[in-house]
Amino acid sequence: MQVAGSHAVVVGGASGMARATAELLAARGARVAVLDRPGTAGAEVAAALGGTFHPLDVLDADATEAAIEAAAEALGGIHIAVNTPGGGVARRTVGKDGPHPLDEFRGVIELNLVATFNLNRLQAWVMSRNEPDEDGERGVIVNTASIAAFEGQIGQVAYTAAKAGIAGMALVMARDLGGLGIRVNAIAPSLFATGLVQGIPPEMEAQLTKDAAFPRRMGRPDEYAKLAVAIVENPMLNGGTIRLDAGTRFSAK
Repeated sequence: MQVAGSHAVVVGGASGMARATAELLAARGARVAVLDRPGTAGAEVAAALGGTFHPLDVLDADATEAAIEAAAEALGGIHIAVNTPGGGVARRTVGKDGPHPLDEFRGVIELNLVATFNLNRLQAWVMSRNEPDEDGERGVIVNTASIAAFEGQIGQVAYTAAKAGIAGMALVMARDLGGLGIRVNAIAPSLFATGLVQGIPPEMEAQLTKDAAFPRRMGRPDEYAKLAVAIVENPMLNGGTIRLDAGTRFSAK
């Protein structure tokens, strides 16, 4: 998929890895729609990129559908979708105060896995209406898993289940959509300098990244963006989950 001249939606694009991806896609010549929660910097980011902003809460299925359709209408279609919704809770399966609250587990699954699938099914439907390029390609979807999908730590049972689901969807969804010329991949980052861990003291960063091979630091948003764009541009990348982790393998805690 050629980035220049394409139309891209970036969910979570107001900040962090998604913002860096939106900026890189725009710099490479894509028209970009930023989708993020109301009250974020999404409108400002989109304006700086010459794109459009569409507020959404990924937990609201109807609002998500409306936002995807609005973005597709504003752009004139969708060729590229990058999705980064997520979050977790720190709870053991059984703790001192009893079993893991079921509503918290469900909430993490909804925010990470169900919301990602909902975005994918809607994005793929829009992509399916594209004219194929010379290679028969109509679209590319990039989702965000985590290395916790493969070696989650103590207290990450809900988050690990959700991110493992995202990794597990990649191949099956790629097979589902292959006949339409739509590729699906996931990126599994380690710790990245975004959100609550952005700007933490160096000694805390060193402790959090001690299990990395090299470099022993947190990832940077532009490094996620570079991989997302590489996936878009390389047609042989399909149905997989790529670790972006400096050789990190999480210990139990």
